[in-house]
Amino acid sequence: MLGRRVIVEAFLRWIETAKTGDRARAANALGRAYLQSEMSTDERAAAEMAMTFLLDDPSPRVRLALAEAIAWSPDAPRNLILSLAEDQPEVACHAVTCSPLLSDADLVDLAARGNGATRMLIAARAHVTRPVSAALAEVGDEEELLCLLENDGAVISSLSLKRIAERLGDCCDIRNLLLDRSDLPADARQLLTEHVSNALVGLPLAQAAIGLQRLQRISREATEAAIVSIAGDIAPREIPDLVQHLRLNGRLTPSFLMHALCAGKVDFFAGAIVDLTGCGERRVRSILATGRMHAVRALYESAGLPRDISVIFVEATMLWRDAARKAPGSVLGNVCGRLLEKFRHHDTHGAIGELLDMVKKLHVNEQRQSARVYAALAAA
Repeated sequence: MLGRRVIVEAFLRWIETAKTGDRARAANALGRAYLQSEMSTDERAAAEMAMTFLLDDPSPRVRLALAEAIAWSPDAPRNLILSLAEDQPEVACHAVTCSPLLSDADLVDLAARGNGATRMLIAARAHVTRPVSAALAEVGDEEELLCLLENDGAVISSLSLKRIAERLGDCCDIRNLLLDRSDLPADARQLLTEHVSNALVGLPLAQAAIGLQRLQRISREATEAAIVSIAGDIAPREIPDLVQHLRLNGRLTPSFLMHALCAGKVDFFAGAIVDLTGCGERRVRSILATGRMHAVRALYESAGLPRDISVIFVEATMLWRDAARKAPGSVLGNVCGRLLEKFRHHDTHGAIGELLDMVKKLHVNEQRQSARVYAALAAA
């Protein structure tokens, strides 16, 4: 014990008068010696105590030299690493980005209590685990989350990706990085389409050229079409989450449901009816696929569709069954065209008129798309 105290006291007397450069070199040498040299238990304890004193050195050069020497090692004293990780950024960067001693709990705590520079360093670690990514997704700003999303060593859960979309989906760079990910959940992808739509509506030039009301309508229709497209491409396991997200955001409108049905997005449409009715999935699918008209109508009305609108949905369901079974061409084109023919003499006021107007637009768009395909084939 006496020998250890003498070593520490001698070291402290020396650093009181030593120049900054000399102290920095001594700190670095002491750290490397601790990790690489053979030391007795007393010598190791004395070296650790001396390094602990260096944490209070007034010059960041000295603390940086110490961090450079020990931050990378799993054998460094953990208490020193924790202290260095909370130092100013140029000192902390070595501990935060390199140290294997910092646990997930340590990094989550640093992310919550630290500033943007600290969170940026955490996001840049070679390996970022799900819990740490979740903490950054919750509190990180734009630059920190850009760093996280660009880090190939970061494991980010679906919930964290959605949280980033919710918080910063209006940032173009973050939105692009999210949309490029194959693991982005469908509800987050849908949320980002709304951010794009809102950005378009908010453009003064677009408002002046088109008019706000028309721009809002175009944006709404484009968003709806994008959601239907997303709904047709997602894995079955993602459907319940997307449906719930759309319902909570008021997106499961009769117009949207009709769009999905006419487009043949049957798995998604069935998932929406399951969510709206509370019926079991097997029963809903059975009714949609083979149920008689009165059973289909009762199902739709239990989902909250008014009686006058449910009639159109029943007819669309029967037409979809027939088109899916027989028609070699587009299900969308067949269902929309035949549905419009069926209701061409129907009263087109109110909600019914809006629904049939949407079907008419779908039909026109499908015809135009078919014409483009025909022209391209003819020119080939």
